[in-house]
Amino acid sequence: MNRELSQQEIDAVFSNMAERKRDSPAVRFDFRRPDRIPKSQVRAIHLLHDTFVRNLVSSLSAYLRSYLTVNLVSVEQLSYAEFLDGLPSPTCIVSLGLSPYDGNGVLELNPSLVFPILEMLLGGTGKTSTTIQREITEIEQKLLDGLFRIILHDLREAWKGVTAVDFTIESMETEPQLLHQLAPNEAVVAVGVEVRIGETVGMMNIAMPSIVIKMMRQKFDQQWSVRKTHASVTEQLRVLAVLREGALNLEARLEGPTLAVRDLLALTEGHLLTFDYPVDRSVELLVNDTHRFSAQVVGAGRKRACQVDQIRPVPAQGKTSEEVPSESPPDPEG
Repeated sequence: MNRELSQQEIDAVFSNMAERKRDSPAVRFDFRRPDRIPKSQVRAIHLLHDTFVRNLVSSLSAYLRSYLTVNLVSVEQLSYAEFLDGLPSPTCIVSLGLSPYDGNGVLELNPSLVFPILEMLLGGTGKTSTTIQREITEIEQKLLDGLFRIILHDLREAWKGVTAVDFTIESMETEPQLLHQLAPNEAVVAVGVEVRIGETVGMMNIAMPSIVIKMMRQKFDQQWSVRKTHASVTEQLRVLAVLREGALNLEARLEGPTLAVRDLLALTEGHLLTFDYPVDRSVELLVNDTHRFSAQVVGAGRKRACQVDQIRPVPAQGKTSEEVPSESPPDPEG
């Protein structure tokens, strides 16, 4: 037990340790952000807010009566302190309730966007040449209620595809550092949206706690798996439900021999036309002038009916429906 290791044995131990390090590379882990969500869920949130942005374009254009563009700039994971550091001061920032989930989100509108919108709401053009850097007054906050109502409505509709979240405004501040909704080191998913109205460009930023979004992970997985496996079936059923209400013309036709125009013009009273249509021969059922079925004439109580005995193949595009061979035209008889 008291034997000392030789230098060769010591070198062999360190060599084995170096090989083990090469076989299992280290992976960085940030202990300050334990609530980071997987990249697949971040991509799903990106797609979800793509829908939000498309809806917001039409909603805000109608509300402000002006053409504007809205672009999704980024979806990333930050600490709450980093999110607040990226916001201007003063600004317009509100605390969002996320019912039925515990926790609060944040919605921020840059002053470069808020004051032109306020001018448009009061009848102006919104084409201001100077950048206003001041706090929003209480009267201006009331004027923005309609704007926030539209934004939160489109946000609810976008999230409805995954889960029902009732976004509500709980409080409003002008200084980001005064909105102590989350711990500074708590992880959030930050969504950056650029809004352009004419020459005016401003940012709208949304932050939601990562821990709340992690609680929705199962709903995200269920939603995207259903879309992937059953989207086509669901879409087919939806289209079929719409088409079921449509009306079609159904016509039973005895298609016998043809008749030349000269013979038709020569017909007079007393002429007899022979159609030579066998009793056991099927009649053609046309759906909107297209041959779709062949059938036999039968009786249904006191009414005549047709019993389908064959379904015709759908005619190829660009071709006329299947024609029944015609017999030689009969000569009119006196």
